[in-house]
Amino acid sequence: MAEKIIRMGLSLLVSIYVVRYLGPERFGILSYALSFVGLFTAISGLGLDGVVVRNLVEKPEQRNVILGTAFILKVLGALLMWISIIVAIPFTNNDDNANVLIAIIAFSAVFQSFNVIDFFNQAAVQARYTVKSQLIQLFVSGLLQIVFVLKSAPLVWFAWIYVVDTAILALGLWVGYKFRNKKIQKWQWDFLEAEKLLVDSWPLVFAGVVVSIYMKIDQVMVKEMLGAQAVGYYAAAVKLSEAWYFIPMAICSSLFPAVVEAKKNDQQLFIKRVRLLYFTVFWLAFAVAIPVTFVSSWIIDLFYGSSYGQSAKVLQIHIWAGLFVALGVASSSWLLSENLQLLSLYRTLVGAIINISLNLYLIPKYGIFGAALATLISYSFVIFSMAIFKKTRHHFYLMVKAIMWI
Repeated sequence: MAEKIIRMGLSLLVSIYVVRYLGPERFGILSYALSFVGLFTAISGLGLDGVVVRNLVEKPEQRNVILGTAFILKVLGALLMWISIIVAIPFTNNDDNANVLIAIIAFSAVFQSFNVIDFFNQAAVQARYTVKSQLIQLFVSGLLQIVFVLKSAPLVWFAWIYVVDTAILALGLWVGYKFRNKKIQKWQWDFLEAEKLLVDSWPLVFAGVVVSIYMKIDQVMVKEMLGAQAVGYYAAAVKLSEAWYFIPMAICSSLFPAVVEAKKNDQQLFIKRVRLLYFTVFWLAFAVAIPVTFVSSWIIDLFYGSSYGQSAKVLQIHIWAGLFVALGVASSSWLLSENLQLLSLYRTLVGAIINISLNLYLIPKYGIFGAALATLISYSFVIFSMAIFKKTRHHFYLMVKAIMWI
């Protein structure tokens, strides 16, 4: 949590510097490239994150087999992601500049396979080893971006930052793993383990793609329908709105092993921990949304300047999506612990369809403000949909009671 707070502060300061330098149009192109690659990032992960952590908690003696198999699967997932991007690009209105940025950013996936070491750290509740790597990554990345601005660097240089980020993190995770007298040379590939991982994770792959659509499709559609400058205004607001999302994600990542352990040993303790998790993340999100709603214009002017004035109303709307994001992250942990990944896929799939449909209707009518409203409505559906499915209905009531502390 400490690392994430430092990251939020430093990243926000650096990003303000960069956003002001690039201006709405160039920042819009960079944001579009990031969002476009983001649509396919879930493919490279193969939905393995939570499944690998869960298996490492339940079967620590099989660490080398689980990590080795997950690593190879992630490498194959990165290749599949690149193929998907190559197939999709001809269907866009991109110019050569945007395509170059997309190619560079997509290259960073080659280093993300080493994130399996982070899964081991999560399962062992040894976050400090990941944190050290992330802090080094943060300072190097921030320093490079500041130097690029001072040197009036071209836009393409800022795309390479994302490759450097993943490379530094991969190196840091490997060094931390080796420091504990553990060797990646002992990792083993196992076809049976790969089959088990993929059987458990395949619904999460599609769910991850759908979540990526939730999080990124709005910027892609804004660019296609309104142009790069509109994306710049919209992305600037979203960057601030999502800056605090790491908090519920960090809370859920840290507590997920404890939730799994409680489920195995004590059902009452399991329910108690889930309730506390929902209560914490919801009211934390509410505490963020209230003040931002009333001072959004002041925040945009302070951080980005008057040239980004159109971002204020977007921030005012988009900030409320955080309530449903926080609950969605927490409920996903419960669904995984109950082995209900398929239901997670269904709810996110329907929500994504709603998001795209609303964007098609609201963006032409209300511009970037319509995109923010579409995001808010579609995010809320993911939570309320739990009342629809029979297997999750009782948990929806548990969520409501936890929020109200009944």
